[in-house]
Amino acid sequence: MSEIFINKARACAVTGHRIIKNLDTEKLKLLFYSLIEKGYDTFLIGMALGFDKLCFEILREIRNEKNIKLIACIPCLNQDLKFTLSQKNDYKKMLEDADENYYVSKLYTPSCMQKRNEFMVDNSSILVAYLRQNKGGTFNTVKYAEKKNQYIINI
Repeated sequence: MSEIFINKARACAVTGHRIIKNLDTEKLKLLFYSLIEKGYDTFLIGMALGFDKLCFEILREIRNEKNIKLIACIPCLNQDLKFTLSQKNDYKKMLEDADENYYVSKLYTPSCMQKRNEFMVDNSSILVAYLRQNKGGTFNTVKYAEKKNQYIINI
């Protein structure tokens, strides 16, 4: 739906579950700093609840001191349709704070989430994942990245 230029060699995508358990956020933050030191300056975020939101918040904080770009990769215009009011407010603020917003589709379709995930993998050279279940969107994204021989860090 929208066009965007991304230097794949310097781009990192994130994927993870909505429910986060036993995740060391300080370790995640240090991982992002390490990736930035290695030259990654663009971060593709799927804008879902849970891990995506956490990564966005950490990277937004890091952006205050490092020259990085946050790209919101949005499956459809009404991604937040079933969010609570508080979640909708957080989501709106994230969209405003993103450096760029990339929309996969105007309308929700059964495949728009997977197309968003494939876009993120196809336009990055590394995937940071929070994968704890062998099912669902995160699992499918990691499998797709493996098929593409992408480097994956499961935190």
